[in-house]
Amino acid sequence: MSEKKISVAVFDAKPYDIAFFTAVNNKYEYDLRFFEFHLNPDTAPVANGFDVVCAFVNDKIDAKTVDILHKNNIKLITMRCAGYNNLDLEALMNKIHVTRVPAYSPYSVAEHAASLLLSLTRKIPQAFNRTRNGNFMLNGLTGRDLHGRTIGIVGTGKIGKIMANITAGFGMQTLAFDVFPDEIWANEKNVRYVNKEELFTQSDVITLHCPLTPETRHFVDEKSIALMKNDAVIINTGRGGLIDSKALVHALKHKTIGGAALDVYEEEEKYFFEDWSAEVIEDDLLARLMTFPNVIITAHQAFLTQDALTAIAETTFENIRQYFAGENLTNEICYHCGANQISCSKVKNGRCF
Repeated sequence: MSEKKISVAVFDAKPYDIAFFTAVNNKYEYDLRFFEFHLNPDTAPVANGFDVVCAFVNDKIDAKTVDILHKNNIKLITMRCAGYNNLDLEALMNKIHVTRVPAYSPYSVAEHAASLLLSLTRKIPQAFNRTRNGNFMLNGLTGRDLHGRTIGIVGTGKIGKIMANITAGFGMQTLAFDVFPDEIWANEKNVRYVNKEELFTQSDVITLHCPLTPETRHFVDEKSIALMKNDAVIINTGRGGLIDSKALVHALKHKTIGGAALDVYEEEEKYFFEDWSAEVIEDDLLARLMTFPNVIITAHQAFLTQDALTAIAETTFENIRQYFAGENLTNEICYHCGANQISCSKVKNGRCF
């Protein structure tokens, strides 16, 4: 009699998830079941009978969801993303292990941020729309050089450091803010760490590459925006909650900043990854942001490269293998500190509980 395969319920599965997970699964041979809908308290009972739940950034893993999964004997939730702000860590503690993909392809996110910066600065979307309609006039398309200007990078993990390398190639000067500054790297790359106020005051471009935590929520708010130059722009490929959307709309409306390019949005859960082209956008702030000519919005696609999708699937499946093999969970999210479990002093025997 053949050994029972490990069964995995994959929530919020899109065609690209299915394609890459299926291809990588040839090596692992898990029993995968893909569900298009989000994981939340209403859909959590679907996981009954599965060994593992695989979730994504906009799934709602609150106390109610955790309670249902726990009662259905789910032992492992494997997040196919780096962020974990949608998890109730306190509710999960001593009930369900959670792993993530801390680094899939930092190049994909940094390169997308650079693409947004160039598109915003050189007004590429407006130029593209004009020429498609046979309008080849250049009026209103004047941009500006990035060379010689200053970029402020918030968060100097792998993505932030790659972004610094890219913009250094443009000839930009680099300021950085991080609660855990890497001074050795900064000295090697001619990057200067500064406090939050100086970063907002001095930067021509501010790009966000830090995780969303209670401390970083609304890192960009009315007070910090007031410090910015009138022609400075904001790039966000991190998490939507890093920016106070209401404050951003107010600044754009009153022309106190130069523009914004967003791959994430504070209340994106309802809209992003779905087709709303024939529907009314009921979120007034999102609808208003979409009207500004100096705003570019992409729907959380910075991760969406072949390289990143393959790495996400491989790491996700390796996390599952480690758990059922009884090995230390390299990418377990620690319930005590919210970061990688291997760095927490309360962890015993390589696991949070």
